Amino acid sequence: MVRLDIDLAFSEEETGTDAALPPFEGTITAAGSEVRVTISDPSRLPGNGRRTLGELSTVADALAARGISVRVEGPDGPILHLGEVKSSLLQRVVTGSPHIRLGSVAALAPLLTRRNGGQALTFPVPPGTPLPLVPTVNRFVPRRITTTHYTPGSGRPRLIFAVGSSSWDGSRPREFDLLPTKTVIGSGDEADLRLPGLAPVHAEIRHEGDDEYVLYGFDVVGGGGAAVEGRRGNGRILRTGARIELGDWRLAYFRAEWADHGRPYGGRVGGELARQRKQPPRGGTGPLAAASDPD
Repeated sequence: MVRLDIDLAFSEEETGTDAALPPFEGTITAAGSEVRVTISDPSRLPGNGRRTLGELSTVADALAARGISVRVEGPDGPILHLGEVKSSLLQRVVTGSPHIRLGSVAALAPLLTRRNGGQALTFPVPPGTPLPLVPTVNRFVPRRITTTHYTPGSGRPRLIFAVGSSSWDGSRPREFDLLPTKTVIGSGDEADLRLPGLAPVHAEIRHEGDDEYVLYGFDVVGGGGAAVEGRRGNGRILRTGARIELGDWRLAYFRAEWADHGRPYGGRVGGELARQRKQPPRGGTGPLAAASDPD
């Protein structure tokens, strides 16, 4: 906890056209985590309006993070309280910060007509409450579940791949966009994605009729985990983030979640709110005929 010990007095003489004004005087005291600033004339404080409150908000947040409060007072009482303060909902609406509390109207009155150019210090009026006070959304109206069914092949399905950590040469991972119907992975001439060290045809990813991308292996295929939705025969349905291990190569499947099927509101499996029912199968429209979901 921060502790402050301050005992300071200040006085500022006016010059030029304001030379006839009395000095601007004040004190700053502290014995702990609260700083008290007392000034003689609040109307001579710098700043104006909403912009000043916005700048003070940054200072107030920093003070609150350190457990410090700063209380500014004038002849008529508290003007401003910053930092570690208790602020009402109305105060938060007016100031735009939970760490600023305005003082009494009498103490703020000198700020409303400032001598500095005659500018007015204005505070925003809280918005009115819409009437009647009823919920804006009817919770009893059935609504269609949001799905991630979009144009077949959309969401840029792709593989990001690199050599595994045991033989990584420091080069950046590369990307390969999956082909519209089938992508063959291997080391042979017939492979679409050629990776040295694999079998001539090691695995393939098929874009099936229901717009799912399914991994089929013809040699040893590892990886998987929570990002793999399920099985389809001897294949695995891929979801964005799925890990694939082929020999010394490590690949990850990615597809924009708004087009990655499987779950409402996104294709991810696992994490917060993971226990969701599966969304309905894709309808039979578009160039790819729909297929029933075996899961």
